[in-house]
Amino acid sequence: MSKTLTRSEVPVSSTWNLSDLYATEADWEKDLSALQQLAEDIQSYKGRLVESAHTLLQCLDMQETLMQKLIKASSYASLQQSEDGTNPSNIARAAKSGDVLSAVYARLTWINSEILELPEDTIAGYIAGTPELAVYERNLNLLLKTRAHRLSPDVEAALASLGEVTGAPYQIYLRSKLADMSFDDAADQEGQVQPVSFRLYENAYEVSPDTELRRSAFASFTRTLSRYRNTIAETYATEVKKQIVMSRLRGYESVTDMLLQPQEVTRDMYDNIHNVLLRELAPHMQRLARLKQRQLGLDRMTFCDLKAPLDPDYNPSVSFEEAADKVKEALAIMGKDYMDIMQEAFRSRWIDYADNTGKSTGAFCSSIYGEHPYILMAWADNMRNAFTLAHELGHAGHLTLAARNQRLSNYRPSLYFIEAPSTMNELLLADHLMKESDDKQLRRWVILQLLSTYYHNFVTHLLEAELQRQVYGAAMQGQAITADWLSSTKGSILSGFWGDTVEIDEGARLTWMRQPHYYMGLYPYTYAAGLTASTAAMQLIREEGQPAVDRWLQALQAGGSLPPLELMKLAGVDMSGPEPISTAAAYVGSLITELESLYE
Repeated sequence: MSKTLTRSEVPVSSTWNLSDLYATEADWEKDLSALQQLAEDIQSYKGRLVESAHTLLQCLDMQETLMQKLIKASSYASLQQSEDGTNPSNIARAAKSGDVLSAVYARLTWINSEILELPEDTIAGYIAGTPELAVYERNLNLLLKTRAHRLSPDVEAALASLGEVTGAPYQIYLRSKLADMSFDDAADQEGQVQPVSFRLYENAYEVSPDTELRRSAFASFTRTLSRYRNTIAETYATEVKKQIVMSRLRGYESVTDMLLQPQEVTRDMYDNIHNVLLRELAPHMQRLARLKQRQLGLDRMTFCDLKAPLDPDYNPSVSFEEAADKVKEALAIMGKDYMDIMQEAFRSRWIDYADNTGKSTGAFCSSIYGEHPYILMAWADNMRNAFTLAHELGHAGHLTLAARNQRLSNYRPSLYFIEAPSTMNELLLADHLMKESDDKQLRRWVILQLLSTYYHNFVTHLLEAELQRQVYGAAMQGQAITADWLSSTKGSILSGFWGDTVEIDEGARLTWMRQPHYYMGLYPYTYAAGLTASTAAMQLIREEGQPAVDRWLQALQAGGSLPPLELMKLAGVDMSGPEPISTAAAYVGSLITELESLYE
């Protein structure tokens, strides 16, 4: 395998076009200055929101304008840091952006504080008498629900001004992972030396059919992670302490209650995802692990073998261009408006799929209201990457449609729904590939790709979420969050899920070091929530066709104008109880049963 290229060495065609945001650095600097001036101008409304509905409307409109500029400017800085976290200019730009954001947020905190000082009947009267305020009604009602947890205006301003400090754990984690970690080389079954990096391991070696390379790379990966375990544990522990302090300051019963409130998710909805899937999915996944060990003739099933291809002799290479064509074919069912977005994504370089030193691991879609989305991934010429591409395009299509139909204040839905549109695209791609041919080997291979989607969301991220659930529970009781405790707890979670089918070694116990989601609130479990909803909606599309597609598109266009349960009901899915979760787990079991029969 050739060396990883620097950012300047990768083809421009494989990178995103950030000049769509700002043609020059000077333009970005100009917007940063404009942000600070807008934050100054909005102070003219301070102390006056009680005057009239019109005054409140003008203030909220100005705040929305400011927030749109703020999102654009901060995204520009963060996207450049994501494309190359080793570039000093990118690091400096991100730091400068963070300083400005903290200062601006601190100057805006009085708005919510002043709104909360208004009597509820005053706000209701404002909305009833001023139709233009209707666009803000949902957000105003959500804000009113936080009244009991709001601190004094001065304290809220002080906390906002410390945004760079309170966001430091995530930035330290990224710096350690992207800029400081280096890995020993690994050896393949031919004895050839191969370089190892975070991206190479997670994009290539973890799914390699070469058992010697897969295990050798994992050993190298684990050695480096282990050297950083105490630093990363302290970083994460600081994030947890921050959340605990904030939840207690604001008078919440727990961190979990505080983090679930903005998602509009009840504790039962949150716990159902964990409890049902951990209980009902584990036996199916253990069957898959045993099948994989038998078919691959492995001496033992280790954690690093779980993503080994079950059909190593049938793994056709696919270029980015070929995958793009397949994805577009699969998504054609979504109609012209949606497909126009997909075509533009490829035509206008919304997607950065280069693999270069310092690039952020994993994949994401950054949606910027008033601009087009940006997608980051690293292409590795395999079909699994095509599913990742479809996934991120699902976010892009969803939030582009939402932005066209909603104001900034209402366009982003709850995190509980956010992963449904992305996983829907993966399911559509799998269905399309299976319909293309009756070939037994192809069907077997597509089922494996589909199971990778469920593994990613229902296993990787849910077990990540389960650690998070236990961390917050233990920390609230005074447990010190150390590297040893995290590894021990993660090991217990993995052992409880996999039973005796998989060896849980030190590398497996260190997987708490691999995901950035721990610094993003209660995000990990939402992958499972979203895939549960999209699984149910996909079944409706199979049964009903276009009417179900139309309902799905309505849910996408609604953005954040409805609570998550109502959004899902708009698409025909009722997530208020555990039934769809059990149905999704059973569907995964049916895929594994079919896979077993295809191998027989």
